Amino acid sequence: PLLTPQQNAAKYYKEYNKAKTAEVMLTQQLEKNRRELDYLNSVLDTIPLAEGEKDLSEIRQELTDTGYLRRPSKAKGREKRVVSKPMEFRSSAGLRISVGRNNLQNDRLTTKLAGKYDYWLHTQKIHGAHVILWAEGQRPDDQSLHEAACLAAWFSQGREGKKVPVDYTPVKYVKKPAGARPGMVIYTTYETAWVTPDGELAKRLRVR
Repeated sequence: PLLTPQQNAAKYYKEYNKAKTAEVMLTQQLEKNRRELDYLNSVLDTIPLAEGEKDLSEIRQELTDTGYLRRPSKAKGREKRVVSKPMEFRSSAGLRISVGRNNLQNDRLTTKLAGKYDYWLHTQKIHGAHVILWAEGQRPDDQSLHEAACLAAWFSQGREGKKVPVDYTPVKYVKKPAGARPGMVIYTTYETAWVTPDGELAKRLRVR
């Protein structure tokens, strides 16, 4: 009541603009936090796949690289990088199948080791391992694709489900965006297989 109508209008307009800016910033922050939570869940899902200290060390290394764990000051610039190996399988037709145990392995498999005509498989919109079916330049047989898809479903958050969607495509259609977190990729021109996770199949195809 102490202000003129013009002053009141100016005051409310200023408050409106502040609220509008806050809404934009909060929306951006919520989306950023959603991506962070999504990434941390992907790391959490890799812990049960670890089969030894080397695998766990690589997970710790990833969390250090991404800023979630503090790097020991004495080790800065001279710590030895841990490189563990993915799980290896062999399809019924004899084709090699590799399954990443963690995000760093997933990155290496997909962006460094696999050829552009090998096949990449991953559960659709579900956290899981990157699976590479080494096609040796040929279109793999349907049984090998099915078995690789079953492995992708088994080594994912969908392992307790049925008819899990698994996308597959030649590696040449899979890209890692600049600055993306470990294990994060985008892909195009894919097909989808609906499979049931099969732990017994994973045991049978495993190469020790």
